[in-house]
Amino acid sequence: MSGLTEKASGQSLEPSAAIARAHQAWEESMLRQLEELQAAVLQSQPEDLAYRSGILYNQGGLSFAYWGRPVGLAWPSLEARYLDTGKACSIFDLSLFLFYLKTADGVPLADRWISFRELPGGAFYNQAFQGYSGDRLAQALGENPIAFHAAAKAIQGWQLSSLAEHAYAFQALPRLRLAAVVWPGDEEFPSHASILFDAVSSHYMTTDGMAILGSGLVSRLVKAAI
Repeated sequence: MSGLTEKASGQSLEPSAAIARAHQAWEESMLRQLEELQAAVLQSQPEDLAYRSGILYNQGGLSFAYWGRPVGLAWPSLEARYLDTGKACSIFDLSLFLFYLKTADGVPLADRWISFRELPGGAFYNQAFQGYSGDRLAQALGENPIAFHAAAKAIQGWQLSSLAEHAYAFQALPRLRLAAVVWPGDEEFPSHASILFDAVSSHYMTTDGMAILGSGLVSRLVKAAI
């Protein structure tokens, strides 16, 4: 799939430019693939999809939380709406939901964290991903761990004290869990940050999709800290 990791791998791009270009590339790719993706999802029974993905199926629709926000996905039209407002979800978000449903195989969460490099095909694009995720987070909040903690809690993160002093986990989708870790700098070393993934993430999403979610997590944190 021609998506975020392919389009955002140019090292000359600034993080903001890489994110915008990757977002556009994903949407263009999804518009081309949407019908095929919908057809692939509809090949499964909704009860089976719900079981494998950890979401609910009831009264002709699927429901789940996306970054803590309730979403309804009608069956079989596969139209997605936010249940708190009734507003239709974007093609961008709908494509993530459909890839999640298509990929999900029911493997339990591992409760073990891996880097983007360890995702399938992630090693080649790891430097680009770090640029628009971890490096961006370190630049925004690396010198202000108090603000990082407040922002993480504001977007429903929970602290991972066993992982690091400044580390939080976040639930993007029912079985897609990410973590953000910040190491404040000192006189010898600059601030550093990383976005991590549950070790079974590839059982629920493509690597492109995980890059999108990782970048989105950083954006949510930075916005919450303002």
